[in-house]
Amino acid sequence: MEQPKGVDWTVIILTCQYKDSVQVFQRELEVRQKREQIPAGTLLLAVEDPEKRVGSGGATLNALLVAAEHLSARAGFTVVTSDVLHSAWILILHMGRDFPFDDCGRAFTCLPMENPEGPVEALVCNLDCLLDIMTYRLGPGSPPGVWVCSTDMLLSVPANPGISWDSFRGARVIALPGSPAYAQNHGVYLTDPQGLVLDIYYQGTEAEIQRCVRPDGRVPLVSGVVFFSVETAERLLATHVSPPLDACTYLGLDSGARPVQLSLFFDILHCMAENVTREDFLVGRPPELGQGDADVAGYLQSARAQLWRELRDQPLTMAYVSSGSYSYMTSSASEFLLSLTLPGAPGAQIVHSQVEEQQLLAAGSSVVSCLLEGPVRLGPGSVLQHCHLRGPIHIGAGCLVTGLDAAHSKALHGRELRDLVLQGHHTRLHGSLGHAFTLVGRLDNWSFCFPPGNVPSPHIRAWDLWDPDTLPAEYCLPSARLFPVLHPSRELGPQDLLWMLDHQEDGGEALRAWRASWRLSWEQLQPCLDRAATLASRRDLFFRQALHKARHVLEAQQDLSLRPLIWAAVREGCPRPLLATLDQVAAGAGDPGVAARALACVADVLGCMAEGRGGLRSGPAANPEWMRPFSYLECGDLAAGVEALAQERDKWLSRPALLVRAARHYEGAGQILIRQAVMSAQHFVSTEQVELPGPGQWVVAECPARVDFSGGWSDTPPLAYELGGAVLGLAVRVDGRRPIGARARRIPEPELWLAVGPRQDEMTVKIVCRCLADLRDYCQPHAPGALLKAAFICAGIVHVHSELQLSEQLLRTFGGGFELHTWSELPHGSGLGTSSILAGTALAALQRAAGRVVGTEALIHAVLHLEQVLTTGGGWQDQVGGLMPGIKVGRSRAQLPLKVEVEEVTVPEGFVQKLNDHLLLVYTGKTRLARNLLQDVLRSWYARLPAVVQNAHSLVRQTEECAEGFRQGSLPLLGQCLTSYWEQKKLMAPGCEPLTVRRMMDVLAPHVHGQSLAGAGGGGFLYLLTKEPQQKEALEAVLAKTEGLGNYSIHLVEVDTQGLSLKLLGTEASTCCPFP
Repeated sequence: MEQPKGVDWTVIILTCQYKDSVQVFQRELEVRQKREQIPAGTLLLAVEDPEKRVGSGGATLNALLVAAEHLSARAGFTVVTSDVLHSAWILILHMGRDFPFDDCGRAFTCLPMENPEGPVEALVCNLDCLLDIMTYRLGPGSPPGVWVCSTDMLLSVPANPGISWDSFRGARVIALPGSPAYAQNHGVYLTDPQGLVLDIYYQGTEAEIQRCVRPDGRVPLVSGVVFFSVETAERLLATHVSPPLDACTYLGLDSGARPVQLSLFFDILHCMAENVTREDFLVGRPPELGQGDADVAGYLQSARAQLWRELRDQPLTMAYVSSGSYSYMTSSASEFLLSLTLPGAPGAQIVHSQVEEQQLLAAGSSVVSCLLEGPVRLGPGSVLQHCHLRGPIHIGAGCLVTGLDAAHSKALHGRELRDLVLQGHHTRLHGSLGHAFTLVGRLDNWSFCFPPGNVPSPHIRAWDLWDPDTLPAEYCLPSARLFPVLHPSRELGPQDLLWMLDHQEDGGEALRAWRASWRLSWEQLQPCLDRAATLASRRDLFFRQALHKARHVLEAQQDLSLRPLIWAAVREGCPRPLLATLDQVAAGAGDPGVAARALACVADVLGCMAEGRGGLRSGPAANPEWMRPFSYLECGDLAAGVEALAQERDKWLSRPALLVRAARHYEGAGQILIRQAVMSAQHFVSTEQVELPGPGQWVVAECPARVDFSGGWSDTPPLAYELGGAVLGLAVRVDGRRPIGARARRIPEPELWLAVGPRQDEMTVKIVCRCLADLRDYCQPHAPGALLKAAFICAGIVHVHSELQLSEQLLRTFGGGFELHTWSELPHGSGLGTSSILAGTALAALQRAAGRVVGTEALIHAVLHLEQVLTTGGGWQDQVGGLMPGIKVGRSRAQLPLKVEVEEVTVPEGFVQKLNDHLLLVYTGKTRLARNLLQDVLRSWYARLPAVVQNAHSLVRQTEECAEGFRQGSLPLLGQCLTSYWEQKKLMAPGCEPLTVRRMMDVLAPHVHGQSLAGAGGGGFLYLLTKEPQQKEALEAVLAKTEGLGNYSIHLVEVDTQGLSLKLLGTEASTCCPFP
């Protein structure tokens, strides 16, 4: 489904508190821009907070200054000017404080969800959800200005939140509903009936919260999202040059100003609330300041006074999103686990993970970006993230385990974890990379102080955890030096903490190792975390599990698209491991369909690497450099062929044009495997010896054309044998004639005389083959007479690779040569199945001239074989439609060898004549340029694009519905089938509807039950099921009044009840002009 129109952001800023993280998070923003989550032209900035505890208000002012500075420089100014804000949409995202359950903060906490419609496969972080909400839900419709959004909460917002921006000025807060009980620990807005904010309460009294209750019984929570108009943003920006607010920005701090801490909501916005008085505002204390900062109260009062002067006259309004939800991400492990799991779910949530024994994951558990090998048991309510584990492992209920690799699995063997938070961390200590682990309880309170003597283990003493001068009242979990980060003689592992769970531990080796290690508290650990290494490790594990996924999807033949994964690998700079995996799958495949799809995926990788440059994906694939790998594939040596392809591929990776050409050759390699699969149809080709016609006696084969009413494309290999095909087709005469035919006879000369063209000889193209070299281009579809040459080879009359000369072969078996003439009275690219039906008539006439008879069903399979020899590919619907009489359904099962079965559709008496009266053909005058349509469809099928897979199933299903319409004799029902069939064709092959054809169809629509272009579309014939009978003249008059339709013509059409006819003419009937 197409993404709705979102905000085209001018600038997106992500604020963070650690300067070492700026480049890390800058890259994360750029990665999301490459994934098309962020508009390509958006300026991306990761900005360090000027001071660690500058507060959300100070971080906002600093980010606004940085944005204005960059936009001013872009516009050519040498000083900061607020004029640049007038045409800018700015989004400021605040990372906020450290989070105990994710080293990269709440913004980069991964959620158990996927985006199946996203162009690039990726983990979904809270930041991604908030970006989506701001871009597509809250932001659309807003005027230029500045959006500010915290990332410390989980939000849910409906697709259309119903926010009106008419006559808006000032600032607007976004509020989401919560219960009065929840509001006791959060902020709430008090508003008047028009949405004007009167006051903002944080952890308000019961009476204050009750004043905020809305008619629905809910209260509007402070959700961390606010919008500033350009005017208000200019007022705020102006404060950066005046003390003490200048200290909120990097410019002020660089100038030596004393830092000041400001809250976005309880300083900047609070002064704009209608009921707040200047006196109350100046003496107020924002919750971010805390009670221990009384010495800075006077400094803060001065800052607030300046905010009051600048912003007091700006109105503050609230938009209440009643159907949304808000949840602050607290430091409670229980609450965090609850937000990542679905307690009532029937099974486990498995997201971007490969799990060998899924039955061991309890309902209500969650696994995100993990590789779980062997028996890994996970209890209800537990979460695994970013782990590669090898069983046997038992993680019980209520656990969060993150950041463990396969090497750490052994430490978990033989233990059952319950109600624990076990995390692996990447660290950088004095420039050295390391790995540390933390272990806390699910119910541990991060703000709770330990009573004297109450420490995590009975064998640990207070002096192990805190300095001697630390007061017992200050003993708390964040400051306890619990976590080893360096051991003097060995690497650390989870076992260096897990021993604390064993109450039988008597203070032995594990305790001594723990005491011998350099240990840090959680607070001390935060600045030592290597967030770049953490995100790189997560990315590495994501792609490791993705390679397992790619292998499994291909080998299990799942209808799951790998294209988003391919885009992810290419855009994040790691396509080579994916190419190697695809090579392995292709080389080891026992099924040609698996191998062909793997090669098609390699082509997709190469095409993505070209990044839209280097030319069209479809094109020739016969460069001599690729012939060696192709020859291995032709001989059936798949492993050698794949290896040779990879060796050749490495020479074509240097620039886009070469990548595209390499992709074409990989698709060519896949065509070889398709051809070999379709060749299995030969199993169902048989002939019966009959009397050889006399020399010079003509054998004439004639056929009707075909019209496809439903199911086309499902007959095309590989869909025909991977999905299974079903097509309903009609054999039809055009203007009373059977327009396709061939005739063959034996001649005394040991040569092959070929004629292609109308029955009138003066228009024919004549070719004489006197030696095998004259037949070598039988597999080049556009070579003169290629189809006829392929017919001689497929009929077994000529063996092109024999050591015997052509003349010897012909004389030895038949005592002379053959003359073959084919014709079609239909224009090129008609869409009526001409080439396949022509191949069928040529084969039928040749076989009979050679003293053999081929049954019609055998002939259907023989044409499949011929078209693979000819290398045009194609399906079976054309020959089924033209060689078999009347109305019928052809079907092929999802298996090899490829076998086509045909069922005649019985219609009510008199319905065929009724159909003839209502069926018309309109030649559109557009030549069908469909040479690349087939390649495009196969590419989409092999990519298993969800829309294409769903559409392919619909094609097969609708064929059965269409057959029922014929059995009922219902023209309106058949018209509906035709209309939806055309929509299905357009979805299968975008671009198959020229503008002039669309105009013609629109003009005809009021007069028809349904209509569709024949075959693949793109031009050729349009067929109509008219509402009234015998409408040829009436519709000619309708079209004559329409300008710009070109050289069209309308033709009568009737169902042919004979199909292929074969007859022998007397020798005297021959009137063919002798060949030179």
